[in-house]
Amino acid sequence: MSTDRAPLPVPPVGRRPGWWSVPDDGLASRAARSRGSGPYEATLPARLAGDAPLALALPGDLAADVADAEQALAAFDAHALARLGSDSPALGPMSAILLRTESASSSQIEDLTVGARQLALAELEESRSANARAVVANVRTMEAALRLADALDLDAVLAMHAELLAGGADAGRLRAQLVWVGRSGRSPLGAAHIAPEAEDVPAAMEDLVGFLAREDLPILLHAALAHAQFETIHPFTDGNGRTGRALVHAMLAGKGLTSTTAPVSAGLLTDLEAYTAALTAYRAGDARPIVEEFARAARFAAVTGTRLVDDLSAQLDEDRERLAGLRRHALAWRVLPLLVGQPIVTAAHLRDVLEVPAMSAQRALAQLAEAGVLHEATGRTRNRVWQHRGLLAILDDYAEQVRRRG
Repeated sequence: MSTDRAPLPVPPVGRRPGWWSVPDDGLASRAARSRGSGPYEATLPARLAGDAPLALALPGDLAADVADAEQALAAFDAHALARLGSDSPALGPMSAILLRTESASSSQIEDLTVGARQLALAELEESRSANARAVVANVRTMEAALRLADALDLDAVLAMHAELLAGGADAGRLRAQLVWVGRSGRSPLGAAHIAPEAEDVPAAMEDLVGFLAREDLPILLHAALAHAQFETIHPFTDGNGRTGRALVHAMLAGKGLTSTTAPVSAGLLTDLEAYTAALTAYRAGDARPIVEEFARAARFAAVTGTRLVDDLSAQLDEDRERLAGLRRHALAWRVLPLLVGQPIVTAAHLRDVLEVPAMSAQRALAQLAEAGVLHEATGRTRNRVWQHRGLLAILDDYAEQVRRRG
């Protein structure tokens, strides 16, 4: 972020005063209740749409930064397509693993960390990890975001959130209570950000949806501002960060900048302090830092995403060589590209995905294991699970690279 270059002025948030009383429920001492009770100021988000749409005086250097970042994302998209070929059976699985990688990084921003193996197992409902199940829910959120990208209204945002908290009482519903970002779950006093009062949320979201419909802004800048406004509103009791980052990808895809899911959240994850400070600056009236953070994250996503695509593609090429002696019509050849998107499989999974008999799926797994592509992971004689160690290692190496920088 920069403090010595021209800012990008936006209307600062307003404040609505309130009074908080910590309830006497037996869970806090009298002194703790006293410390947590008192006046607070909830956020009143500035309007971005309406009769006077937000006018932006974009500094030249920031405009160039955004244009470079958009070009990097477009180049990443083109590289992924060229590396695999538009007719490649691995293109869909590659898109799936990129989406899952982005979902994992977005979840890690919320301290939900999970390895590639547990995440792949969770996709098969074979994992006991609560974090893995939460990340799979985020994958569903991202899928919904991309599916609904062409019609981003309030219903679309609610649908994304419903996927994230599927089965939860508040899933897909605007909150009916005050929320805040801070250490205390009992009081907003001293919180880093106190979101709008629940009664102010519907109008704020209506205004945000109006802003989403604009077509006159650079796409990445538009997405960064929409994300910052969404996080300022904090429309849900939980899952705001992950839903807000899914919204970014819905905008990038819906407005035609990307067709694959670049790991933008991985870029944000490398400097969470700057990301958080940028959101604070946005609320104070300067959008430059959040735009710069998204431009930086986009470039990181393009460079490292390209490397990830190349590493996964190279592994696939190596596996093809291992299967060179197998007849070309063998089912194992159809299974191979699917492993990019799901590096842990079962016979039942292949039976359902490929619509083949169970015995055919088992024979294909045996052939892949004999060639050294897959390894059985359970030691069981029934309900066996097969994993691709090379693909899992590539995904874990990528996640470790992001953590080292964070």
